Amino acid sequence: MDARDREKADAAARAVAEVRSGMLVGLGTGTTAAHVVRALGARVRDEGLRVRTVATSLRTERLAIEEGLDLLDFSALASVDIAIDGADEIDPQRRAIKGGGGALFREKVVAASAARMIAVVDSSKLVEKLGRFPLPIEVVPFATTFVRERVRALGVEPVLRPAFTTDQGNVVFDLPFGAIDDPPALAERLRAIPGVLEHGLFLDEIDEVIAGHEFS
Repeated sequence: MDARDREKADAAARAVAEVRSGMLVGLGTGTTAAHVVRALGARVRDEGLRVRTVATSLRTERLAIEEGLDLLDFSALASVDIAIDGADEIDPQRRAIKGGGGALFREKVVAASAARMIAVVDSSKLVEKLGRFPLPIEVVPFATTFVRERVRALGVEPVLRPAFTTDQGNVVFDLPFGAIDDPPALAERLRAIPGVLEHGLFLDEIDEVIAGHEFS
């Protein structure tokens, strides 16, 4: 396990320590979220913690099952008690870019439903201004060319993620904006494009950030 991975594991363990028996827990997607799932599974086995979970991707579902977690179908639910997920980058205002793993739509739904949303990151994900990481958007295939042209009008060349579809069967464009001066305004512009199912700007969903300790 390299230094960054140790930071992720540290942040995940500290976030999972906030979970209490009886909670319904939203589980994110990605390498950091995988640490969360494993840490939660360990608490269930070692401490007898009793929780129910929902997953933001089929990949996380499979890992949750391997860890012996009680997994529910979110489509029958309206809210969760706590959601724990990673981020591709996050600024001092707790605004984030997410979606590097392609699960941004489900991640945003679960985050929005959570009474408390914790983002867990390694120190490399902490930025002063969003935009170093390309911004993902999930797009309905029918609108692929239309959306590409509308995004170009915003001054960026969208990059279609090759050989990838989301769990909803949609495609993902990555948008290399560089530094984003006004994330809320950009979110509104992207939201207004028909065919964009969701964008990876998480502007007010995150309540707390736990960053892993740096290890030498």
